[in-house]
Amino acid sequence: MANLPDQPKLIPPHGGYQTLQSYQMAEIVHDATVVFCNRFIDRRSRTHDQMVQAARSGKQNIAEGCMASGTSKKMELKLIGVARASLEELLVDFKDFLRQHNLPLWSKDYSKAQEVRALCYRKNRSYMTYKSYIEASPQEIAASTMICLIHQANYLLDKQLRALEKGFLEEGGFTERLYRTRSQMRDRKTKKNLG
Repeated sequence: MANLPDQPKLIPPHGGYQTLQSYQMAEIVHDATVVFCNRFIDRRSRTHDQMVQAARSGKQNIAEGCMASGTSKKMELKLIGVARASLEELLVDFKDFLRQHNLPLWSKDYSKAQEVRALCYRKNRSYMTYKSYIEASPQEIAASTMICLIHQANYLLDKQLRALEKGFLEEGGFTERLYRTRSQMRDRKTKKNLG
């Protein structure tokens, strides 16, 4: 049933995760993690599977959270939080990889780190933007590039979580919207009956 022009919307527009910078970066992290793990970690190992699954969880939970947002801001917040936690787990795995292979962790000011970090400002960036760092570089550069990418994705998710939290505190969630909508409909019906 279509909404009448003066009828408030109970379920607002939702989804659209493909346009979110956090989702786009998480997708790059996922694609790059698969390639990295296939190059440098035994495919039969539990670590390989766990790293790929953590990267997938980061991406998929953003999509699921955005789709749930129409009827549950609480669920959206929870799933974006799960995405953030999954990428943090993946970040630790990449740091472990460097440590266990006696490879240095790039500082923020290291020239190669700055080079990789600057790529995030390119328009229409995708996995292809970072492909040479992951597919054609030694393990130190590939792992350190992954750490830079995950930091960027986590930064975007932290911003998204703060915005969601603020919106939830100011506007409430589906239950509050349901109550407001029902109250408005009752008020209109009462006014119509009295008029």
